[in-house]
Amino acid sequence: MGQVAWKGLFLSLFDYKTEKYVIAKNKKVGVLYRVVQLSILAYLVGWVFVVKKGYQDTDTSLQSSVITKLKGVAFTNTSELGERLWDVADYVIPPQGENVFFVMTNLIVTPNQRQATCPESISIPNALCYKDGDCPAGEAVVAGNGIKTGRCLKDRGSIRGTCEILAWCPVEKRSKPKKPLLASAENFTVYIKNSIRFPRFKFSKMNVLATGNESYLKSCRYSTEHPYCPIFLLGDIVRWAESDFQEMALEGGVIGIQIEWNCDLDKAPSECNPHYSFSRLDNKFAEKSISSGYNFRFAKYYQDAEGVDYRTLIKAYGIRFDVMVNGKAGKFNIISTIINIGSGLALMGAGAFFCDLVLLYLIKKSNFYRGKKYEEVK
Repeated sequence: MGQVAWKGLFLSLFDYKTEKYVIAKNKKVGVLYRVVQLSILAYLVGWVFVVKKGYQDTDTSLQSSVITKLKGVAFTNTSELGERLWDVADYVIPPQGENVFFVMTNLIVTPNQRQATCPESISIPNALCYKDGDCPAGEAVVAGNGIKTGRCLKDRGSIRGTCEILAWCPVEKRSKPKKPLLASAENFTVYIKNSIRFPRFKFSKMNVLATGNESYLKSCRYSTEHPYCPIFLLGDIVRWAESDFQEMALEGGVIGIQIEWNCDLDKAPSECNPHYSFSRLDNKFAEKSISSGYNFRFAKYYQDAEGVDYRTLIKAYGIRFDVMVNGKAGKFNIISTIINIGSGLALMGAGAFFCDLVLLYLIKKSNFYRGKKYEEVK
């Protein structure tokens, strides 16, 4: 038996198989086959070529440069600073005009600080004391402003006091204005210049109208009628991000400005246009949280006539704007087209294979059709 089996296996190597086409008069399978064909054809034409533009080669390695420039002035009158006019050199940080910029809308000012000894703020838990032993000399105050000197300073008649520290004195006040100091920043404008390049197609463009009219950018504002005037009111940006400017200006926040470039380079270059969207990036629903808002500190230093160093400490609250750019470009490519057409033809073959399975194994007359499809001839 073993020799016979091996002989049959050996002889089968010299068999030749050829396709036999059988026309099955089965309407159900015929309808299923046409439905599968039409579905694959609709997917190939509608989704692959029309929606996804499978006939194009794409470039997603967008190269981008962003330059920002703000304009606007504000006037304030406070006990710490007196009457003061604020311009872009005062409230824009950093001044270089990058893709991330901060507009100061509120502040706490501690003027005339000098290095000396003074009581730590009563709001610092690590600085509270009952006796000098609670203030070890040379120990830094946790989340505080200086180094403990070893003395516990108390008000007359008080049991508890605060540690004396070596620091910039007087220490910062913990209260802030109940209204934003620079509330008029809502009417400031920002010019966002964006230059992009798709290196694969050597295509470059800007989001600014190419015009020789010097007064155009001085008078226009961004709108659907002026998509190539990238000058925005800060109040409009915050409103488009579904937030209230005056509420954000009090404790600060973060706004994202998204510039999207989706370019079909088979069309004219004028059809490649930027699309703007705006969103609030910090948690606007946590306005009452201790971690809400956006702020930081900086100082301005000077010396008096005797050479003593002084500084004015500013805790700045405001809105940070992050400009983010992305996009892609597509252009006709014969190789991409052939690959997608080949994939569609392969799916057609898979559809025929599926209908064969139904015809030969899943319907009642499957044995009859199987016998007609496969025939052995000697």
